[in-house]
Amino acid sequence: MHIARLFATALFPLATVAFATPAAFAQQAPKIPDARVDAVVKAAFPTAPADWESRLTQDATMKECSAHHNAPPKALAETIQKREKAAIEYPADGKFMGDWKKGEALAQSGYGLRFSDYPARRANGGNCYACHQLTRKEVSFGTLGPSLLDYGKLRGFKEADVKLAYEKIYDSHSAFPCSNMPRFGKNKILTIEQITDAVALLMSPESPVNTGK
Repeated sequence: MHIARLFATALFPLATVAFATPAAFAQQAPKIPDARVDAVVKAAFPTAPADWESRLTQDATMKECSAHHNAPPKALAETIQKREKAAIEYPADGKFMGDWKKGEALAQSGYGLRFSDYPARRANGGNCYACHQLTRKEVSFGTLGPSLLDYGKLRGFKEADVKLAYEKIYDSHSAFPCSNMPRFGKNKILTIEQITDAVALLMSPESPVNTGK
């Protein structure tokens, strides 16, 4: 679900039950019309730059995931997965692994796509540690996503898994429809080169993800 839309949708029920009796909390929150939610989302960003407009507009996949609360029926999930995979752009040179050291710096950086980062003064980061554990030395990591320790080692560093890692980072919905993970390539958060660096962090035998050092 689009994060701004999710926030706006949550506000209405909270406002209506803030002073309600305990029994009211057992009742189902009223359905908020989509048009009203969309209007609130748009009004919340009155000074947003023109090139941010697309971030306030859901594409087909986001609309479908929102409509089904990120749990689409099987047929729709297959449609989403097929559509998103078809939109993946691959490295022109066919190389899916870049520099794992750059990938680690990318994983540590949360820069980009915030109002305070506009206009951009440096490259966006992936902020990977916000959701994943990647190395044993890093103590500040999130748990929304699975641990990625030994990611490449567990997969035998197979070429097929290198490509799959690229695809998951480029567009997570190509692997897991309605995933919480950002579509880093599809939404131009990261460049293709940056994505290959992130893949190297996961799949290089020398990476701290796989050496434990």
